[in-house]
Amino acid sequence: MTNQLKRVIQESVPGKQITLSHIIANPETAILESIGIERRQISLGIMTITPPEAAAIVSDVATKAGAVNIEFIDRFSGSLVLSGAVDDIESAIIAGCGFLRDQLGFTIPEIITRS
Repeated sequence: MTNQLKRVIQESVPGKQITLSHIIANPETAILESIGIERRQISLGIMTITPPEAAAIVSDVATKAGAVNIEFIDRFSGSLVLSGAVDDIESAIIAGCGFLRDQLGFTIPEIITRS
């Protein structure tokens, strides 16, 4: 049996949208460790945004709206991971989504999911 390589094709969909907006209210220690976060008893906010450069805008708005830390931001994929207390994460994500919707005409998810 031969090993077959899997090919992954990544595309950026044109448009202005938040494709993922999720809060992990009480992440397992293994999740925190896997992304290099040493603090415990925090929540995570995870977002994916197109165009990807808008992740920088959301991170700015989010850090001004709540006591959150930027754990990861990627201006090439539009990924953003925030950490902090669950209420601060929720406020930060709502503020970021609202800014993109109201000021820049983005399509945003109606419901912020939470686990």
